[in-house]
Amino acid sequence: MANTKSAKKRIRQTKKRTLVNERYREGIKKLKKQIRRAVEKKESEKKIKELLQEFYSIVDKAAKRHVIHKNKAARLKSRITKSVEKVLSA
Repeated sequence: MANTKSAKKRIRQTKKRTLVNERYREGIKKLKKQIRRAVEKKESEKKIKELLQEFYSIVDKAAKRHVIHKNKAARLKSRITKSVEKVLSA
């Protein structure tokens, strides 16, 4: 257990940051799942594009705040866009 005042503060900060980071990761996961379901159900193109914009936004914010690496953000956006374009162009 932490002995010093600064170590105790560090533990409090880490807990808060962990919660914030988890929210970003869960948001990314949730939106990815929503997009995949929308594509499988062949929902309207407008709906899918709105979900994509929201996904880009949350991924970019997570990368900006160093929750995920910028290259991972690029990879996630690329893969999801590729899968959506495959279905929309068909």
